[in-house]
Amino acid sequence: MLALLNHIEIGYDEGGTGVPALLVHGFPHDRTLWTPQLQGLTAQARCLAPDLRGFGETTASPPYSMDQYADDLVGLLDGLHIERAVIAGLSMGGYVALAMWRNHPHRVRALVLCNTRAAADTDEAREKRRNLMNVARTQGSGAVADAMLTGMLGKTTRSKRPDIVNSVHRMIASAPTEGVVGALQAMMDRPDSTPTLATIDVPTLVLTGDEDAIIPIEDVRSMQAAIRGSSLEVIASAGHLSNLERPAAFNHVVSEFLAKLTLE
Repeated sequence: MLALLNHIEIGYDEGGTGVPALLVHGFPHDRTLWTPQLQGLTAQARCLAPDLRGFGETTASPPYSMDQYADDLVGLLDGLHIERAVIAGLSMGGYVALAMWRNHPHRVRALVLCNTRAAADTDEAREKRRNLMNVARTQGSGAVADAMLTGMLGKTTRSKRPDIVNSVHRMIASAPTEGVVGALQAMMDRPDSTPTLATIDVPTLVLTGDEDAIIPIEDVRSMQAAIRGSSLEVIASAGHLSNLERPAAFNHVVSEFLAKLTLE
């Protein structure tokens, strides 16, 4: 589906009934990342999986920033007449979820922070992003996929699930170059969200995989500890894309979290 909002088109998929849940993909993905959740969570939630600006079917147009991504998603909620939603963000999507909490807290029913961190980029991380921007500009998104794939997936998935390896490579390779470069700059420029964590007062679930090579589990534990009342779940044999690598385990944990919300 397509929604025309704020002079851009936003591509999104929708399914299910219940509490609205906005599923925000990471970098450099698109909304198909959430296919297992659109199939597995629809008994408990009205799942909305949008493409962020510059990815999938959503217009590639500056500016690119975490705040802009968040504003785009609020525009989508407005267009669908949804007042509040559970915001589930994976990796870069988690950065967007934290931006939504900072800028639009009244639109957030709860948070699910997956394979993400609160801290801003280190100097080393910024240098890696600059190098990847150069790869994207000079060689295209296929080369970005080649460079990122090993770190993106856990060792179990890489050794046992060639179908997932191939589908993730195709997803990254299909990403528009402008969107890739814009998102890299947005991640480099994003603020440190660590002070934001103490302000979160909605139910929050933090998820990661025990084989995530991109975000150390120590970073995830530190983030969770700073969010009052939050819970942490570590999914075994999953890497950075825990929702895609172990969808049944991921959906079970999130389903239990959503069920508690409906009882409140």
